[in-house]
Amino acid sequence: MARIFLESEIDTSIIENETIAVIGYGSQGRAQALNLRDSGFKVIVGARENGASRKRAREEGFEVYEISKAAEMASIILLLVPDMVQPKVYEEHIEPSLSEGKSLCFAHGFNVHFGLIRPPKYVDVFMVAPKGPGVKVREAFLEGRGVPALVAVHNDYTGKALQKALAIAKGIGCARAGAILTTFKEETETDLIGEQCVLVGGLMELIKKGFEVLVELGYQPEVAYFEVCNEAKLIMDLIFSGGLSGMLKNVSETARYGGLTVGPKVIDDSVKERMKEAARRVQDGSFAREWVEEYSSGTPKLKRLLADLEKHQLEVVGREMRKLLSLEG
Repeated sequence: MARIFLESEIDTSIIENETIAVIGYGSQGRAQALNLRDSGFKVIVGARENGASRKRAREEGFEVYEISKAAEMASIILLLVPDMVQPKVYEEHIEPSLSEGKSLCFAHGFNVHFGLIRPPKYVDVFMVAPKGPGVKVREAFLEGRGVPALVAVHNDYTGKALQKALAIAKGIGCARAGAILTTFKEETETDLIGEQCVLVGGLMELIKKGFEVLVELGYQPEVAYFEVCNEAKLIMDLIFSGGLSGMLKNVSETARYGGLTVGPKVIDDSVKERMKEAARRVQDGSFAREWVEEYSSGTPKLKRLLADLEKHQLEVVGREMRKLLSLEG
């Protein structure tokens, strides 16, 4: 069983006299900076000069510095800029300021696990990874709730890295829901596999294929959109609150029987084998190398795939339907 730390178990005194630098003031950076400050900790922000996030951080009452200066001033550094920007920011602004005993905290293990960032042995390196976007982390905090987080230690120079990670998790409100102990390897690989096979890639392709089948069978695209895409949110809300069994209790008996008997025929063991192949490419580093090369080239493949998706009939019809129903975000 996973070790789950609850708020009542965590002592935050270990970081109460520390200066915490949040590097990056995007979705996750802003939420964590605000929550830590509201929890009583000293927080400064490191952001690019003339950036919009720098202006917003100042407007929200933070002391804002150049990234190098913030890293130099802080004893705990939360590196919360986007994954693919991190190596350059780390090399140019963070690494020169990593004196003995400092702490470096990540919200995702990608760069450390795949060796794109190699922190020195004389600092604590740990991770606090909220299982939700920054806006939800902040929203839950203000409501007295929390978004669960994964915590892990990569390097424990001081012998107190885990206590610091847990204190950060409590400070941002995640320990209210539970801080789950893991490793950089497990967090990184499960995150990527889950995104590719289920949450982003798998779900997106399932919806697209379902839409295509209905349209090819002669049904109206608008009806097909509602059946396979719009209603997916309603089903996911039921799964979120009650699990698969809870969802089945809240759909019709016909849907229940059809889902349990036909679903396994559509998503069969051959799908599992392809998922395992995708997982192997994550585990052996093939996907990471491919993505780094793609990013370094200016993301031509990603841009082409996004452009193709925009033209798909599902997207065209979906935009029309969301506009009609005033759902377009």
